Amino acid sequence: MPAFTAEPWTARDIPSQQGKVAVVTGANTGLGRETARELARAGATVELACRDHAKGTEAMADIHAEVPGADLRVQELDLSSLDSVRTAAADLSERYDRIDLLINNAGVMYVNPRRETADGFELQMGTNHLGHFALTGLLLDRVLAAPAGRVVSVSSVAHKIRSRIDFDDLQFTRRYDRVAAYGRSKLANLLFTYRLDRRLRDAGAPAIATAAHPGVAATELVRNLPGPLRLGATLASRLQNSAAVGALGTLRAATDPAAAGGDYFGPAGPGEAVGLPVWVASTGRSHDPEAQDRLWAASEELTGVTFEV
Repeated sequence: MPAFTAEPWTARDIPSQQGKVAVVTGANTGLGRETARELARAGATVELACRDHAKGTEAMADIHAEVPGADLRVQELDLSSLDSVRTAAADLSERYDRIDLLINNAGVMYVNPRRETADGFELQMGTNHLGHFALTGLLLDRVLAAPAGRVVSVSSVAHKIRSRIDFDDLQFTRRYDRVAAYGRSKLANLLFTYRLDRRLRDAGAPAIATAAHPGVAATELVRNLPGPLRLGATLASRLQNSAAVGALGTLRAATDPAAAGGDYFGPAGPGEAVGLPVWVASTGRSHDPEAQDRLWAASEELTGVTFEV
């Protein structure tokens, strides 16, 4: 366990990001917009990678109003379509020789009934994991071109809940359960992070992979909670992190000079539900090297994307 687990960490602790390029998926709302805002405030050039270009433009205007002079651009990106992922990666690679921070934030939650991506993947696994897997692989040369690039994946405490990777039914075609499917996709985020970081270390690359989760945060994802959970979240709204506080774990994983590859950050409060970000532990299942390797191989096969390292 790292030595910096207990001290408070806020947006004021973000070091200068001047000269850095950051790509934030799902940056038009919630955690993504707060992450983009604070990185821009710290001086980074920020790409708001959003499924809806118009909403991305609105978010850009919102951030500009608060951070005059912010260096922002909007990149259309639909993670539920590999064609869109490839187009976005090509656009970003054309604009930038390097990407210092790739923040895989976007996601869908508790989708019901079962739906599929444009490529036939179960929507939560396809968007939350496979889309980001493909995007990262296609942009990895740009991340490796940075002096100290970071790939940050946003997971969830839900990775601990009914979240087992069934490699015989990765797309949940049998007995679909939206809660379990979401937990599986968030476990996949961590399996990917730890395997990617291991590959980067083995290759002697300058980049690292880290992860974070927001705890229970007041974002638009709450609208997809099953009825009893949604009611509970509404009644317990005072026990939720704001989107701004929820995004701090991502920001710490992306910018804290003390963070190391494979570190995972989440709220310090009870149950990791609320509070400022500290180093937290994920499940033993997320650290299973066999599961990491099997998911990696399956992800390469499904997306057709292979990595340089």
